[in-house]
Amino acid sequence: MLIGHIEEIVRHPVKSFRGESVAETNVMEYGLYGDRSHAFADDTRKGKYLTITQFPEMVRYSARFAGEEAMSEYPSVEITTPEGKVMNWGDAALALELEEKSKRKISLLSYTPENVPLGAIEEEHIQLVTDASLEKLKELWGEAAVDHRRFRPNLILSLKDKTPFIEESWFGKRIKIGTEVELQLNRHCERCMIVTVDPDNAERSPSLLKTVFKQRQNNFGVYASVIKTGKIHSGDEVHLFD
Repeated sequence: MLIGHIEEIVRHPVKSFRGESVAETNVMEYGLYGDRSHAFADDTRKGKYLTITQFPEMVRYSARFAGEEAMSEYPSVEITTPEGKVMNWGDAALALELEEKSKRKISLLSYTPENVPLGAIEEEHIQLVTDASLEKLKELWGEAAVDHRRFRPNLILSLKDKTPFIEESWFGKRIKIGTEVELQLNRHCERCMIVTVDPDNAERSPSLLKTVFKQRQNNFGVYASVIKTGKIHSGDEVHLFD
């Protein structure tokens, strides 16, 4: 059954940095190609990452792959700071800046396309939200448009039938994207303070999380796992089946 199409594809080459919208990408066994493949370890908390939760201004740093996708190694990661300075992953000046701003000791972690660990996204392979649910949340919140970047999804799905939160009825079912990729819809995405952080200026809006908690039992968006890998494109049709 045709349920809609892919409105936008977003991957995050660096965990907790702003992601990049891409016209097409490969879906790997772990999720979108290169998604959360680079991260900063928070050396003040053993085994933990430095994220927006500890350092909200991370959301103002953007990261993108500066090159074509390759399976042997990732293209170089280009990072733009909030002040507009362009750096590369591994630049000592970037690490020093983040340490000074966050007041934490950090170290760099990165993987190859073949060894991204299960759970790079920390929960599941891929997170999906729908246009109808975003529009309904805007109504529930009663504020300006809800920027999907607050929720850090990988796929924004434009529904044929604009029924809010219908994606929550798909758990245990599969979707096919384009001609190759299949995902299984698994469960809700439980939200945290990250959604309160404005992706442009890092200012906090606690009322959004309160709304999600009160109106949606603290859930928004759904997690999916990869069943069949392949390439997806913005605009691809999405079909639902058991």
